[in-house]
Amino acid sequence: MSEACFLAERSVSRETLARLAAFAALLEKWNPAINLISAGTVAQIWTRHFLDSAQVFDLADAKSGLWADLGSGGGFPGLVAAILALEERPGLSFTLVESDRRKAAFLSTAARELGLPVRVMAERIEALPPLGADILTARALAPLPVLLGYAERHLQPGGRALFPKG
Repeated sequence: MSEACFLAERSVSRETLARLAAFAALLEKWNPAINLISAGTVAQIWTRHFLDSAQVFDLADAKSGLWADLGSGGGFPGLVAAILALEERPGLSFTLVESDRRKAAFLSTAARELGLPVRVMAERIEALPPLGADILTARALAPLPVLLGYAERHLQPGGRALFPKG
């Protein structure tokens, strides 16, 4: 699946599309070494990973505040949301939490190379002080009861937790 499949479902600027394409290239480059995404889904980056993340971004209707993505792994949905927010919601700030230091290094590198104002925390979620997030996301991280516990600790009152489940 390609950029065209993504664009058939969601409109983005040329600049945003270029950042997403650069992110896809980084994923393909780093994935063999640190398993950011399943090898079976590499061909579906634009639909399974980018489009799914864009749908989460659209559900999180906040225009400003802190978006915290727990267990960010390959950057879904957090890094994709940060790419979309640059033009669509510049008032959002992003914190990506990933305990695997190799994956956290990838996230930091990707954010830097893509020009994204993202903070990456290479720590265990349980060890973090409360984040006070306005939006809290996690994809393929833990069972829902565990995620709700994280939300209770890291989401500020009135915030929104989005936990896409397959």
